[in-house]
Amino acid sequence: MDLRPMDMDAITERSVAVSPELGPRAWAESSGGGTNSVRLLREAGLRPTRQRVRLAELLFGKGDRHVTAEMLHSEALEADVYLSLATVYNTLNQFTQAGLLRRIGPDGSRSFFDTNTSVHPHFYLVGEDILIDVPERLVLEQVPEALPGHEITRLDIIIHIRRKPGDM
Repeated sequence: MDLRPMDMDAITERSVAVSPELGPRAWAESSGGGTNSVRLLREAGLRPTRQRVRLAELLFGKGDRHVTAEMLHSEALEADVYLSLATVYNTLNQFTQAGLLRRIGPDGSRSFFDTNTSVHPHFYLVGEDILIDVPERLVLEQVPEALPGHEITRLDIIIHIRRKPGDM
């Protein structure tokens, strides 16, 4: 096993970008809204239905962020996009399977969907139900070998924190 320090930024998974010039981040930073969301969905192998296009616009038009299905459903209603919560859940799961989102379950009962699908650590604020990116780079000294006959497919680091009693 290689015991050299490992920089989290150097760890790669299956590429997030749907093409070298168009991934979720590039899409969010460019103009064109609906046109870009249609292209993003098609290049991810998804049919650009009206619901998927509108949810992609809401998700990727605001940069890297963490949302729950309930949060996105609320945003959709505020934007006069009337979808059922079930449709939002289904669409988030489809986006995740297509590699456009990363699902993170910090407490086992609720899932957040991260628009930044690169390997990076998170803080989970216990009692506040908030997930945020750790702002500093994280260096791992050692990553364990996978069990015989297995391979590591993903690395999640979630640091659970809570406010100190006097700081509430």
